[in-house]
Amino acid sequence: MSPMPTPATHAPAEASDPTIPIHGKVRSTGRHSPLHSARLFLALLLTCGSTGLLLAQPSEGLNRGLTIYREHCMECHGATGKGDGPKAPFLSPRPGNLISAATSAKTDKELLRTIAQGKPLTAMPAWKDALPAEDQQAVLQYIRSLIQFSRSPAALPPTP
Repeated sequence: MSPMPTPATHAPAEASDPTIPIHGKVRSTGRHSPLHSARLFLALLLTCGSTGLLLAQPSEGLNRGLTIYREHCMECHGATGKGDGPKAPFLSPRPGNLISAATSAKTDKELLRTIAQGKPLTAMPAWKDALPAEDQQAVLQYIRSLIQFSRSPAALPPTP
């Protein structure tokens, strides 16, 4: 009778896989926090979304979008798109925050529809008769450029 082979000893999967919960906690390798992963996913979604790559257009569209934004949008939505323009305190409901996670998650098609048709029962007018489609896309491109993904030092979890 031949001797039985000694089974190889391996560490349990939980010890080697940082994504498997250990006692209700998910270990992190320190490379990417869940917040970083969510931001990366959102950035990829915005640049490769289902409605085209408006962000990949030349800077001429971005400059045109800036001009249109300053002329038609900044008084309500503010210089940085936070909905804090000089007219904002006098509007009910307040203008939308164009750089919020909720707005950022919307598709280009959804945002273009809002630009074209406005928002009923708000101060957001329909721009379909005032701005050609190219200008509406240019302002959308500029709005998308307002979103800055950065890691806040306060958002980092403490190191163990």
